[in-house]
Amino acid sequence: MSIQYSKEVAASLKSGAPIVALESTIISHGLPRPSNLAVAQEVEDIVRAHGATPATIAILNGVVHIGLESDQLHEIANRDDISKASIRDLAIISASGLSAATTVAATSHIARLAGISVFATGGLGGVHRGAIETFDESADLGALGKLDITIVCAGVKSILDVGATLERLESLSIGLVGYQTNAFPGFYLTDSGFTLEHRVDSAEQIAAIIKARRELKTESTSLIVANPVKEEMDRGRHDAILASGLASASAQGITGKDVTPFLLEHFHTASKGESLKVNIEIIKSNSALAADIAVALTK
Repeated sequence: MSIQYSKEVAASLKSGAPIVALESTIISHGLPRPSNLAVAQEVEDIVRAHGATPATIAILNGVVHIGLESDQLHEIANRDDISKASIRDLAIISASGLSAATTVAATSHIARLAGISVFATGGLGGVHRGAIETFDESADLGALGKLDITIVCAGVKSILDVGATLERLESLSIGLVGYQTNAFPGFYLTDSGFTLEHRVDSAEQIAAIIKARRELKTESTSLIVANPVKEEMDRGRHDAILASGLASASAQGITGKDVTPFLLEHFHTASKGESLKVNIEIIKSNSALAADIAVALTK
């Protein structure tokens, strides 16, 4: 499998400078054009402003790119042949010379191959509603259960079974802390209704935990930093949109990995853009915190 590094990422790896991994699925599948490209560029600039190097990960024409040059970022944002790749798809897509954006699981895997240990995303995948019958569970959980990476996110997507997802995180021994909160966030919501056992209030505290994990040899699984969005959606409106979206997905027979982009688009349309604004603020805030953590780790 061919792997290429952007000039910026290659230089940072060589010098030991802090780096933050960024997924590309949010660019190709999570945000509408043309705002997807503008947000991707802004997120990278935020990481740089906080003292770290952005490493957006994607596959283009069979080549795994760790860090995208400007023209490659444009491709991910605008090409119509960009699929969505989890870990199991990586070798197939690469060997076939195809192109794909990487999910949380795939981005985490590739980031660790490159020695990058901090990753910013929007919301994690998890256990889907009705999983007791469908066994529908995101590959994100399996990846986080075996990869040493710190992921900054706004909790899990509110379309999921949050309680079941938290139980799986515990079963897989995945570390979980709330950033300046004791409430587990629910993506568009600051509080999903579940309480967190551990809270941190600074990037330095998180860096200390990461170092302690290495010393105590408990870094065989991931550490999740749950960072709630600053301004959540109206809860009543959120719940009504979610209910109508789930009903519509069921009626149309939409299942598996197609559910998330369908519901995100439903939220965007039904909320008249409010959810899109929240989604953008989530990734911007998480990228800033991830950069602060990566910088703190180098001190």
